[in-house]
Amino acid sequence: MAQAKSRREEYSEATRAALLDAATRLFYEQGFTGTTLEDVAAAARVTRGAVYHHFAGKQVLFEAVLERVELRVVQDVLDRATAGPDALRAALVGLEVFLDHCCDPVYGRLCWREGPLALGWHRWIELEERYAYGVTERLVRGLVESGYLRSVPLALTTRYAFALLGAAGTELAEASEEAKPRVRADSSMLIRRFLVGLLTPEAAERSAALLASTTPPVDHGAS
Repeated sequence: MAQAKSRREEYSEATRAALLDAATRLFYEQGFTGTTLEDVAAAARVTRGAVYHHFAGKQVLFEAVLERVELRVVQDVLDRATAGPDALRAALVGLEVFLDHCCDPVYGRLCWREGPLALGWHRWIELEERYAYGVTERLVRGLVESGYLRSVPLALTTRYAFALLGAAGTELAEASEEAKPRVRADSSMLIRRFLVGLLTPEAAERSAALLASTTPPVDHGAS
């Protein structure tokens, strides 16, 4: 039986959640360089000392924000992509769900625009590989093991697919709201064509209709 949390523990968790919520909004609205820890403390209605109690500095706070956002995206992709038994359908659903999230202004700015700036390129890549790379490898492995793909090296194929997804995420983050539907459609089409080139002839023929279909993007808004 789990031990009940003390009031101190509950308050600490609530404070940390409030700080992450406030920081997410401020980093999105003002950017990493334009946001101070005093801003976050004021928005969360706590002291600056409370911020430092949970996070050693602004970079650590941003990393926690980004990890929370990435976890939500990864979990959504996994939940929706692995709902069915077919590996190709799972990969395509995963692609469309990922592109939907990349159209979200908050995720787009925090992950693809502010992330490298706030954390530095190498640390940002480490975080992306910790979350998104694992999902990409899982979906590619499913295609290999189910016989959809030609004989290809798993690690290198995953790396190329991961790079394509990253390029799509960056393009969508930098696109205007008016241009996003077009950029999203083009990204989906190009990644699908990359996938078609890896399919066995038999798989490509029987899956032509599925590969030609797309899922309409979801309007997440900026909330």
